[in-house]
Amino acid sequence: MANSNTKAQRRVLLLCGDYMEDYEAMVPFQALLAFGVSVDAVCPGKKAGDICRTAIHQASAHQTYSESRGHNFTINATFDEIEFTKYDGLVISGGRAPEYLAMNSVVLELVSNFSNSGKPIASICHGQLILAAAGSVKGRKCTAYPTVGPVLVAAGAHWVEPETMSTCVVDGNVITAATYEGHPKLIQHFVKALGGTITGSDKRILFLCGDYMEDYEVNVPFQSLQALGCHVDAVCPKKKAGDACPTAVHDFEGDQTYSEKPGHNFTLTASFEGLNTSSYDALVIPGGRAPEYLALNESVIALVKEFMEIKKPVASICHGQQILSAANVLKGRKCTAYPAVKLNVVLSGATWLEPDPIDRCFTDGNLVTGAAWPGHPEFISQFMALLGVQVSF
Repeated sequence: MANSNTKAQRRVLLLCGDYMEDYEAMVPFQALLAFGVSVDAVCPGKKAGDICRTAIHQASAHQTYSESRGHNFTINATFDEIEFTKYDGLVISGGRAPEYLAMNSVVLELVSNFSNSGKPIASICHGQLILAAAGSVKGRKCTAYPTVGPVLVAAGAHWVEPETMSTCVVDGNVITAATYEGHPKLIQHFVKALGGTITGSDKRILFLCGDYMEDYEVNVPFQSLQALGCHVDAVCPKKKAGDACPTAVHDFEGDQTYSEKPGHNFTLTASFEGLNTSSYDALVIPGGRAPEYLALNESVIALVKEFMEIKKPVASICHGQQILSAANVLKGRKCTAYPAVKLNVVLSGATWLEPDPIDRCFTDGNLVTGAAWPGHPEFISQFMALLGVQVSF
């Protein structure tokens, strides 16, 4: 279990809006759920079950970032029904949503209530526009995406220029980060502010990446594990540290199969060639389209076999199980995957576990398998259990 004390479970509010940044909504949402925190995602004018469209903001060679369409984010609570007193903290997503949410008087009243109560507030990137409009940054040290700086200075904040896009600043109950690159520190500080304690995080974890892996299925677990304090490396055959893998946004939009759109570029942290796999405690295999061709790579197959044969924790999601099947490590195992991968799993000698609903995840020995990114909270939580990492309140 991610949270050993269910009586003390924390409950937080995630403030959303159309065209909030894709990562800046889903990463804190699913990471906190995985850590045992209850999260209500709300949007003014929307109710539980509605969606917010998200935006992918990507650094470019131009004078500002590019924007493309991200996943659809499903709201799980109704804005008009929330009661501020029932929540222990607030998370404000970035992207373009804050530009108009900062003009909503009900939103500003809500944020002011959190600020005045001293409850933790975590805000990222352009989310600080809302803090400024609510009068919640006066006299506070605060960072944000650089273009938000003038607004924060005008609102009376002590502006902290972000040295890198991962810069994170804490001042009392207000935690701010420049961009989604700062998620690990932002989430870690927020968990601490909620009264959480992280133990067992001295783990080294390897991610097996490839071009057009699913965007969420690499970054959500990657940054969640970093937020826990684990050392996390991402590698890709024929690439080195600092190189990037383009990702794919796979979403469920009413068609007979998922749609695909371009995702963020994901930066690798280590080189595949010469990798010392024995220095890692566990392996994660993201899904998407990358596993289709990674399953044909002999070096990849040897790496996966090594982790499985010595029974180190392995977590694989969605199409990642194509690699496990090709490595012939599933025989006699119970396993789920994205339904289209069922044939691979069954032919490899595994017992197929139906992913109904699609967020189901299962642990069999040292192996955690999940069907798709909606299952990340359980996927990460079960992986944490194998690693011996725990968040308690």
